[in-house]
Amino acid sequence: MSVPHPATVRRLLERVDGDALDRAFGAFLDTRPHRTHAARPAARTIHRAVAVDGKTLRGSRTPQRTAVVLLAAMDHTGTVLAQRQIADKSNEILAFAPLLDAVDDLNGVMVTADALHTQHAHGSYLRQRGAHYLAIVKKNHIKLHDRIRQLPWRAMPLEHYDRTRAHHRIEIRRLKAAAFDHLDYPDAKQALQIVRWRMDRATGELSIERVYLITSLPPGAATGTELASWIRGHWGIENLLHHVRDRTFREDDSKVRTGHLPRAMASLRNLAIGIHRHNGETNMAAALRRAARDYRRPLTALGITD
Repeated sequence: MSVPHPATVRRLLERVDGDALDRAFGAFLDTRPHRTHAARPAARTIHRAVAVDGKTLRGSRTPQRTAVVLLAAMDHTGTVLAQRQIADKSNEILAFAPLLDAVDDLNGVMVTADALHTQHAHGSYLRQRGAHYLAIVKKNHIKLHDRIRQLPWRAMPLEHYDRTRAHHRIEIRRLKAAAFDHLDYPDAKQALQIVRWRMDRATGELSIERVYLITSLPPGAATGTELASWIRGHWGIENLLHHVRDRTFREDDSKVRTGHLPRAMASLRNLAIGIHRHNGETNMAAALRRAARDYRRPLTALGITD
């Protein structure tokens, strides 16, 4: 058994086509059987949820070059389906449709994204592809935000309630929905309000946050529990992209900067995360430690040491 020298692997990854590598990894993960510890509920008209989010590789910045910025489409189980490198965060909007063009079938897919991507063109694109959306509305869309915020939410029935305890805090989430026939956004059918109460159990400090969204799903197409699961799923994917890659893989500490190496390493991290998530792993750090031990055992048996 011949193991390539690290310098050989490095030279290969410096030259590899990042788009081709992401397409290959995405196709592999998309067809790989997987299991998860907690299956999410699925609405009759939706068979998959996909999150779009961006990530800056801070360690790739040099005095001559800005940091590498990537925009990824990741399903809510943790599989990266497509990824594109963009010039900077401001170009995420322009990269949205080209990114999702790389996903073959969006019919019956729920696409979630942050407020930056609540754009009329994005909504039209998704509906033309047969996808539905859950779009966050913030004050950068002031008229749309004000119209939704001023609805008589107090009089509307509760669609979903959830209470959890984690990380030394108690969190309560309440979801309400309002049907719309005439909303200034492509094919919007409902407005949603999420109210989140967070209380620090140590200090007793309480914070309240209200989040407004719109969706193309008509009333009755999904339950409040299903809508809440997709919203939480998107926040979970944001956490996966940032917390796991930064804390577990120490991505921001990586100083690889040559050629296509930063992009290739990000793709390899996505592959590792996707495989472990498919295997039902929820603790990524523990999964990586076990994988490292399993990797070393056959090499040691062959007389190969690090």
